[in-house]
Amino acid sequence: MLTDLFKTCIALCVMCTSISSFAQATDLIQTLYHADFTPDTDETIPRFNLDGELGVLVNTGNTSAASVKAAVNADHETETWSSVYFAELLYKESATIGAKRDISAQRFFGSAQFDYKLVANGRRIFMYGDYEDDRFTGYEHRASLAAGYSERLWRNEDSEFRYSIGPGYSFIEAQADNNTMVNDGVIVRASAEYKYRWSSGAKLRQFVSTEAGEENTKSRSETSLSANVFGSLAMKLSFILNHETDTAEDIAPLSTETSVALVYQFF
Repeated sequence: MLTDLFKTCIALCVMCTSISSFAQATDLIQTLYHADFTPDTDETIPRFNLDGELGVLVNTGNTSAASVKAAVNADHETETWSSVYFAELLYKESATIGAKRDISAQRFFGSAQFDYKLVANGRRIFMYGDYEDDRFTGYEHRASLAAGYSERLWRNEDSEFRYSIGPGYSFIEAQADNNTMVNDGVIVRASAEYKYRWSSGAKLRQFVSTEAGEENTKSRSETSLSANVFGSLAMKLSFILNHETDTAEDIAPLSTETSVALVYQFF
C-alpha cells in the first residue's frame, strides 16, 4: 500500500515537472519570437498571419488542359516593424489529340514590404522590392525597388487601411525579340490596401498599386473575397487587373484574371 502510494507521488512529481518544463519552453519560444513586441492597441489582432492558396483545374479527353495557381501571403506585426510578404505562381497549358502542348501562362511574382514605425502612431518609412518572371510580357524578368513614406490610417478588429508612396527604380531584362526598354529607369511607386473582416470569418481585400515612370506606367488592382468553409480552410474568389501604358510589341496593355481557390490559414 505504502509502496503504491510512494510510486504514485513519484509519478505525479515527474508529470508536474514535465508540464512545467514544457510551459517554460513554450514561454521561451514566444519570448524569442515576439522579443520586440509589447502589448498595445493591436493586442487583439494576430501578430503573424500566413495564408497558403491553391487552385487547380485539369481537363482530359479530346482536349487536355491544366491550370495551377498557388500563392503565399504573410504579414508580421511587431513593435517597430510591420512587414508584408507575397509570392505567386501561375501556370497554364493545353493540347489537343496529336498536337504538342501549348503553354499560355507561366508567371512567378514575389514581393516584400518592410515598414519601420515612427514615433507618430500609424506613420512609417517603407522599403519595398519585387521580382517578376513572366514569359508572356516580352521580358525575361523585371524587378523594382522603392522606398518612401507609408501610413496606416486605422486598424481594428473589423477593418484596416494603409497606403505608401515613394521613389524607386525599375530593372528589366528584355527578351531577344524585344527592343523596347521603356520599363527601365526611375519610377514613383504608390499603393493602397483595404481589408474588412466579418464576424463569420469572411474577408474582403482591395489592393491597388502603380509604378509610374517617364515612358510607362504599370498598375495592378486585386479584389478578393474569401469565406470560411470549415476550420482554417476558406474559399477565395479573386479578380485581378494588370495594365501598362506602353508594352512590348504584340502584348496587350490590359490583362485580367479571375480565379477561385482554396485558402488555408496556417497562422
